[in-house]
Amino acid sequence: MYVILETGGKQYKLEKNDEFLVNRIPSKLSSMVKLKNILLAKEKTSCQIGAPYIKDAFITCEVLLHTRGKKVIAFKYKRRKSQKRKVGHRQDLTKLRVKEIHISA
Repeated sequence: MYVILETGGKQYKLEKNDEFLVNRIPSKLSSMVKLKNILLAKEKTSCQIGAPYIKDAFITCEVLLHTRGKKVIAFKYKRRKSQKRKVGHRQDLTKLRVKEIHISA
């Protein structure tokens, strides 16, 4: 069984015990988080598609780690104007592990 989850403007294909990184979720380490935006659920031959989300469907995840992503450099330059701008950014991330997938039948 797998689901397509939408969170933070991104979509993830997840199965039980998968680990994935999402934008920072304000919760404590080793606590459980319930994510509800399930777009699609597929189990063997049956498939449920949401419009846009499946009603009463959610996944339960365990918070493993709070970290930061790789540094991304934004460099802007205008020639012959003596104008340069260099800005760095690191995204705050949370690592989650899928514990349970609950789909209402």
